[in-house]
Amino acid sequence: MIGEGDLIYVYAVAALTAGLDETTAGLRGVSDAPVTLLALQGAEPPGPVFVISEVPAGQWREEVLRLRFEDLGWLEATARAHHAVIQALAEYTIVLPLRLATLYQDSGRALEALREQGDAFATRLALLRRQAEYGVKVYIATTSDEVDDVPAHGGADPTAPGDAPGPGKAYLRARRAQHHAREDRYRQARRAADRVAVVAARHATQAVRHPVQTGPLTRGEDGENVLNDAYLVPEEEAEAFRAVLEQAGQGLPGIRIEVTGPWAPYSFAMPPASDAVAERAAAPPPASEAAPDSDTDAASETDAASETDAASDAAPETASDTASDTDAAWGTATPPASDTDAEKADRPGARS
Repeated sequence: MIGEGDLIYVYAVAALTAGLDETTAGLRGVSDAPVTLLALQGAEPPGPVFVISEVPAGQWREEVLRLRFEDLGWLEATARAHHAVIQALAEYTIVLPLRLATLYQDSGRALEALREQGDAFATRLALLRRQAEYGVKVYIATTSDEVDDVPAHGGADPTAPGDAPGPGKAYLRARRAQHHAREDRYRQARRAADRVAVVAARHATQAVRHPVQTGPLTRGEDGENVLNDAYLVPEEEAEAFRAVLEQAGQGLPGIRIEVTGPWAPYSFAMPPASDAVAERAAAPPPASEAAPDSDTDAASETDAASETDAASDAAPETASDTASDTDAAWGTATPPASDTDAEKADRPGARS
């Protein structure tokens, strides 16, 4: 029974399998709320179900969420709780992860959305059967002399003989050397991206390109993230997929390739918009993305609102007043940055 003043928080759509209700029985989700299943009654054969919690409307109404999504501590805890529920379910059944904070006013409206989209959900669940998501990131290693710490005299020794270059020329030479070294690292990153796209395509069925990780919460990463892709990989191809990507960075000094997963298919819960989109996602980044100007940061800290790591790699936007139930149900979240990180929160789902 839904309590008065409660909203329905939906974590995912799941294929109803034997014992799934027992799996959710001990789970706690956001706000430490119990996790349950919401299913259409009398459906034969049983169709997809929503995995839900009941949450207090006073803490989850839209105007409150607008403020809470600016609190990185709250966002991290909520994203981790949301992700933990989805990962627990993925051990037992196929799931379509939904956006962080996908909410319905009551169970009746949630069931209406489930009824209207049940066939589409079932089709998507069938396509994702026995497949998992893997994240692939490419990093450029940072060096202690890369930052703009060239001395004002450009490294010139003021006591050197008179034929030594003046401070201005020495400074410009040092800056030019930094620029060339940076360009070389980005060329190596481009080669790494090309290799990843080629070898990953042999073992994956779909690919999605995500924005690179930037902002204050990514400073602990070992290097600059220049590629952030997700691949849908069949179970039988997973070992080979990892093996070829571990070799893709060989012979490219200063480049690190990181593979994470398996994850629930966060990036593939929504059907591809078109083949053209899929092709663009699978292609390596253009040169303009791979080699920013040496005097311009690859990404400013203002990007933190859209890309963070420890808390969430993409801080959500506020919910739209005009978003429909269909948009809410088909919302997707992106996968965690590492085995210990919370999932990337996309944006709050719509309320209706």
